[in-house]
Amino acid sequence: MGDSYPEGVYIVGLGQVPVGEHWQRSLRDLAVDAMHAAMADAGVNDVDALLVGNMLAPTLSEQQHLGALVADWSGFRGVEGATIEAACASGGMALRQGFIAVRSGIHRMVVVLGVEKMTDSVNGCTAAGLAMAADGDYEAAVGLSFVAINALLMRRYMHEHGATREDFAAFAANAHRNAAGNPCAMFPRPIDVDTYLNAPIIADPINLMDSSPVADGAAALVLVDAQTATRLGKKAVRISGSAVGTDSLSLHERRSLLELDGVCLSARRALGMAGKRPDEVDFVELHDAFTIMAVLSLEASGFAEYGEGFRLGRAGEVSRAGRIPICTMGGLKARGHPVGATGVYQAVEAALQLRGEAGDCQLAGAKVGMTQNIGGSGATVVTHILEAV
Repeated sequence: MGDSYPEGVYIVGLGQVPVGEHWQRSLRDLAVDAMHAAMADAGVNDVDALLVGNMLAPTLSEQQHLGALVADWSGFRGVEGATIEAACASGGMALRQGFIAVRSGIHRMVVVLGVEKMTDSVNGCTAAGLAMAADGDYEAAVGLSFVAINALLMRRYMHEHGATREDFAAFAANAHRNAAGNPCAMFPRPIDVDTYLNAPIIADPINLMDSSPVADGAAALVLVDAQTATRLGKKAVRISGSAVGTDSLSLHERRSLLELDGVCLSARRALGMAGKRPDEVDFVELHDAFTIMAVLSLEASGFAEYGEGFRLGRAGEVSRAGRIPICTMGGLKARGHPVGATGVYQAVEAALQLRGEAGDCQLAGAKVGMTQNIGGSGATVVTHILEAV
């Protein structure tokens, strides 16, 4: 680090709790643990604002008003607080709003928090809650679960491009292999192709190993401006690009079923803001809620031609030693997918890589990372470009 950082928005604090089934912990407890960990990492004891990414607390935890709740419970009663909801992209959208707050000069220090508690519910409440990220009138109302929506995409992709089940196995296996080095991952165990192929079918052709698990978790970031980053003297990561793209909630309204326009717009805008090309990105923490989404996201973000993304798995190009490593600490598939927190976990993991603190998951020489958080089946997409400084 030189005498001072150039103007911009910097991540100076990281916090996360292990993803899993936290039966004895409340939503607010998970949130406060992650927030305090991030502030301790940054070496700060005050904050200008708190932005909380969450999707399902009103449905599964019977709790709204998380901004004020977490501010109070964390010992910062009175601070500006708000809840950000964008379905499964809520965490990424909270980061986007935190970026805007600091970049605009309104605030100098913002805590971005993602939290979700999904495993305490019964009687299908979680599946019903997740279905609210789809079109309520044209998809959820006729019984389409979120797994079923992604099954439609996967079946159509296999039909159009000749992909096989084994092609998707490589993406699941890569995620689990990477998670083995992540102490916060829910499933830090490698799997092989046979395990994938013999997994129970959930919605044909999607099986259990194509799908990310529901989970509880919380992750947090401390964002500051350049002057504050310089004063703190911490190892910082710069957010050089931030963008959102949207598309229709329902599949039938899309321009193309298999070309995710929201992903394309978001990635192109974020890369443009950062002044980067796809081939200058060292790794991607993408939204592999289902293996088909990993493939479609790679294509729409510019890392593979349309219809060719499925080949990257078998070729080893998405591994940590490959051309474009993805989900370097397990992704949604193996780290777990506490939906409102996922986008913040992605940013924490990317920042760990860029700080050289990813432990057994560390990539050699990583300088530029991309995080991409998707709400629904591609209706809201939040992309960030992070750079080591």
